[in-house]
Amino acid sequence: MQLEDITYKVIGCAMKVHNTMGNGFQEVIYQRCLAIELGLAGIGFEREKEQPIFYNSIEVGNRRADFIVENNIMVEIKALVNLEDVHLAQAKNYVFAYNLPVGLLINFGASSLQYKKIFNSRYKGQ
Repeated sequence: MQLEDITYKVIGCAMKVHNTMGNGFQEVIYQRCLAIELGLAGIGFEREKEQPIFYNSIEVGNRRADFIVENNIMVEIKALVNLEDVHLAQAKNYVFAYNLPVGLLINFGASSLQYKKIFNSRYKGQ
């Protein structure tokens, strides 16, 4: 499957979750629901995949992405009234840290589902 097709399917799964659950739940509830929908759609994913973060080649910590989908797409979940620039910056940093070509920032907290697609301008193929 092409990246565009996969991101389309992931967004569709997220819309199904939002339409069923509505807004107002904690992020972890949406994460669990999205995992169910991705599984039903036959989309491969890993939850809470840990990635070391480096500064000057020295490991300074770790970060866990909510989902890595089909080994190519980072998905970060939020449950906020509104997405802010800081959330987009965070998602961009994860796409860079994981060296993935694309990411999705999905917000279940608003009255209608919000999502942003993030492209990694620094992507170096695997």
